Amino acid sequence: MSDFIHCQSSDNGLVTVLSFRDEKRKNQLCWAAIDELADALQAAREQGSRVVILVSDLSPHWFEHAWLEDLIAGVEGRECTGVGDGWFRALAELSHEAVVSIAAINGDASGGGAELAWACDFRVTERQARFAQIEVNVGLTTGIGGCSRLSRLIGISAATEMVLTGAAFDAVRLMELGGVNRLVKKGEALSCARQLARQLALKPPGALQGLKRVLRRAENLPLEQAMAFEQETFQQVAVSESALAAMKDCQQQYDADQSVAEVHSY
Repeated sequence: MSDFIHCQSSDNGLVTVLSFRDEKRKNQLCWAAIDELADALQAAREQGSRVVILVSDLSPHWFEHAWLEDLIAGVEGRECTGVGDGWFRALAELSHEAVVSIAAINGDASGGGAELAWACDFRVTERQARFAQIEVNVGLTTGIGGCSRLSRLIGISAATEMVLTGAAFDAVRLMELGGVNRLVKKGEALSCARQLARQLALKPPGALQGLKRVLRRAENLPLEQAMAFEQETFQQVAVSESALAAMKDCQQQYDADQSVAEVHSY
């Protein structure tokens, strides 16, 4: 049994919700907690989940910044609560092509916690939530995407303001900047994320994986190379049995005088 992460599966195991609670540290992520999160993400993927949701079970916090006692202990060569490699393993799991990741943000996110949100494929955010890269205020730089991913999500000007001042941005502003996918009322993040997860879990898995692979590579490649990789992935997916079956089914529906919008509506 985890000390920090509660795992709940639904939709025949296709969707997994990981709830985080560390009342003692107000959801600041100690090394033991981030290691457990990484383990839980890996287990969900290996057990067949297609969508994983991260949510907090401790208001008013979502996932907060690294617990500084562990960071200090690591620098000074003292014992920490855990190994701490969970930071990198969790990012790798959230980016894994086999699983779509959704951050159901129902509280404040800061530092490394905010960086976990930036690494997710979707961010469903309640209006009261605030986001901050607080590293500059404690003499640090960001280390796992607080500059790199954030600047790609909201633009270099807004990211510069956020990381150099350490000031919090509210959810409405993040939505306006393109850093949030869905903006919902207080208490609705998890239900909205579950609804989105169900829609995603029913999509053809080969198509989802291929598209996520293309999207991730497109972040780092020049346009010409990204286009070539996109076409290569298309050709690999298009010849699969599942893709052929889906195309034939859709074409039959089109031929039955259904509009494309009707066939593909949620």
